[in-house]
Amino acid sequence: QDMENSFFMNANDQVREVCSQLAGDPHLKGGYNAMGFSQGGQFLRAVAQRCPSPPMLNLISVGGQHQGSVYGFPRCPGESSHLCDWIRRTLDLGAYTQAVQEHLVQAEYWHDPLKEEDYRKNSIFLADINQERGINETYKKNLMALKKFVMVKFLNDTMVDPPISEWFGFYRPGQAKETIPLQETSLYTEDRLGLQQMDKAGKLVFLGVKGDHLHFTEEWFDTTLLPFLQ
Repeated sequence: QDMENSFFMNANDQVREVCSQLAGDPHLKGGYNAMGFSQGGQFLRAVAQRCPSPPMLNLISVGGQHQGSVYGFPRCPGESSHLCDWIRRTLDLGAYTQAVQEHLVQAEYWHDPLKEEDYRKNSIFLADINQERGINETYKKNLMALKKFVMVKFLNDTMVDPPISEWFGFYRPGQAKETIPLQETSLYTEDRLGLQQMDKAGKLVFLGVKGDHLHFTEEWFDTTLLPFLQ
């Protein structure tokens, strides 16, 4: 069921359910650390922005697509090529239609740099948490409350396009070849999400690891990521 939900359960519903579970756990009243893998990275960022109680202390995003992705999405269960091909065709044909947005998770963070207006207008998840349609000051305030926001990028990633999305970068507007880092995006220069202030305060951590999507050693995990949870 969890595997099916990662493809077919509306991301907003997933975040809402997780927020409810966190709020109902008395052990987390004093705060908690969060770590998300692949799309779980941006889902947990949504939790941080939308659900400040209990407080998220540190967020570690391992390969999360924070500016979205085109062509790439988390590996299909059992490497099911039929499912993968169906999802790709569906996204290519109508990622921003209402029916696809509401029922296919990967469409909810599908960011087509050649269809920016469609994305901003119709994306029901990523465009909202990335402040593409206006500024939600609560989102900004809640994210800035994090002690550390750690972003891990896989340097040989063939799954996420563009891989720099894992560090909040994306394609330069209007084309799909040249990428720019977070610091050159309008999200940062206009500081719509507080990332510029967090960066200057030393709260943003950008880590790179050799390997394809979610490929890392236990030793790297223990020595690099675990210290942020202590």
